[in-house]
Formats: sequence, C-alpha cells, structure tokens
Amino acid sequence: MTEANAVAFDAFEALAEYERRSLAHVAGLPEQLQAAGLWRGVGYRIGQRKLVSDYEAVAEILTVPQITPVPGAQPWMLGVANVRGNLLPVADLKQFLEGTRSVLQEGHQKVMVLRQPGGDVAVTIDELYGQRSFQDEQQADPESLGEGRYGGFIDRAYRVADELWGVFRFDLLVRTPEFRHAAT
Repeated sequence: MTEANAVAFDAFEALAEYERRSLAHVAGLPEQLQAAGLWRGVGYRIGQRKLVSDYEAVAEILTVPQITPVPGAQPWMLGVANVRGNLLPVADLKQFLEGTRSVLQEGHQKVMVLRQPGGDVAVTIDELYGQRSFQDEQQADPESLGEGRYGGFIDRAYRVADELWGVFRFDLLVRTPEFRHAAT
C-alpha cells in the first residue's frame, strides 16, 4: 500500500468510527419519534387560539419579510415577498379566518411558509411556540376553537393542563377555493 493510500484509508476509518459512535449515541431515536400514541407538530397562536399543525405542511418559518402589496387582491392577501429569489404570496391568516387584520410587528412576528401544489405560500402567525408533542389520551373536543371559519380547518384538539390546542389543517386551507383565489 502506498503512503497516499494509507493516509486515505486512515481518514476513511476515522470517519467510519465517527459514524459508528454517532449512531450508537442516538440508538432508539427513530422509535421515539414514531412512538405509538404520540403526535408532534408546530405550535403557534392566531388571535386568542393556540394552534398546532403537522410538520409536513410547514416548509419553514421566517420573520416577516418585506412585502410588496398586490393591487386588486383580497384584503387578507398582504402581497408578495421575495424570499431567496422566490416570490411568495403572503396572507394574513388572522384576517382570513377572523376578519380582523393582524398588527405586524417588525422583527417579532413570524410567517409560516406552507407547502402546496403549484408553489409555496406564506401566512402570518401572531406568536410561535415551536415543537409541541401530544399523547392520544390528551385528545379533547375542539370546543370553541372550531367556531366560525376555523371550523373547516380544525379537526381535533389536545388538552394540556388548562390549555386547549387545536390541530389546524393547512392542507385543507390551501385547497379552499376562497384562499386559492385571492384576487378580488
């Protein structure tokens, strides 16, 4: 074996050893993520409602980008934003659902970028809570969370202590004809 081959072999062995140690460190992690009776999602607030949505629906979470208004759009369609060279429509989710415009606070408020056929769309949220985990036994009646326009998008809820978290279905939202046709 040449000296160059020996050095390459040693480097490969070192990387293989790092991989073995890394995998041994997280043993059981995939099982924990898929544990029976456990559901995880992204927690956030719209108005007074605490909501959670499936990770699969959320492409990313950003601070509110600079938004350029689009003439002739619905009042809840704030406009478009350039995010890393991609134009994303940005909707005020609170105004769409409740009829009340969100107060945008620069640097504080977030947008969730949603995956949808034909291109992603961003929606404003009032507050981000991050990852939330729920057990099957915490399922509860959505009660008042599903009132009004929310009713078409909240299919279940979880109660944790005295907090009720509605599961908001972005996949249903992005298929709603009114949401898809934001032009007036």
